[in-house]
Amino acid sequence: MLTYQDSSGDPVAPAPPKHFLLASDFDQTLSFNDSGQILSELIGVSGFQDKVAGLADSNLVQQGGELAYLIRHDPEFRGVRREHLEEAGRRVRLRKDIPALVNFLEQGLEGYRFSFFVISAAPRELIQSALAGTVSPEHIFGTELDYDPDSGEVRSVRRVPAGYGKVAVVEELESRLGIGPDRTIYVGDGSSDVHVMLHVNNRDGFTIAVSQNKLLSKIAKSTVLSDNAFSVLVPILERIVGWRTAEIRGFFESYHLTLHEWEKARTDRVTLLASAAIPGDAVA
Repeated sequence: MLTYQDSSGDPVAPAPPKHFLLASDFDQTLSFNDSGQILSELIGVSGFQDKVAGLADSNLVQQGGELAYLIRHDPEFRGVRREHLEEAGRRVRLRKDIPALVNFLEQGLEGYRFSFFVISAAPRELIQSALAGTVSPEHIFGTELDYDPDSGEVRSVRRVPAGYGKVAVVEELESRLGIGPDRTIYVGDGSSDVHVMLHVNNRDGFTIAVSQNKLLSKIAKSTVLSDNAFSVLVPILERIVGWRTAEIRGFFESYHLTLHEWEKARTDRVTLLASAAIPGDAVA
């Protein structure tokens, strides 16, 4: 461990690293799919988007919580069991290089620590299945369902991290980790992330959108458009860590990725090209 000396020559312990909470949505943020659509196709239910639109028009549930409501109340979804959610998770198409992103966040940088969590209204079993072997189950917050021990049917919904529910989870994690709100980073893609992004921004945190959603584009402090999950590190390294463009490019190259296109504006349009297989070589 590095030590420093004060003016009298006595050793002084280095300052502890800055600790950040990095929370991310799941559907279309770490993946390209909508969990509800995948689940609907798996169990043979059609018209999922129409059902969601109808719930949105009625303002019956918070935006993002539609799937949880359908699982509990729609007769066509009554057949959903745990095994269906796990299979749907295996069918999710994830964004590239999530293992490399998680590995970097676990290692951190000199002077910086990151605690990574997934917060989504998608069923927790589905997210855990999709991210198995990459993100620890303890770091995943999703809709919590209670199952009948005999039939396996969902008998109640315990918790739905949608809308203000995401705000509650963020505050819970900040308290648990001892992290100030100004060191919270949230990554999301859609309208269901508006409440939590406003909350994070209002407390001097940092928000990143990964889509061109019109509501989010006015709220998020940065927008990154890329098919690669690792790209969210661009605004973090630039605006939080304070690295310059050359340093960021060099960092990506150390992970065998090339910043092929980087249109710098309020929206970062990033294209990453792999120069070698990752994450195996990059995170070994």
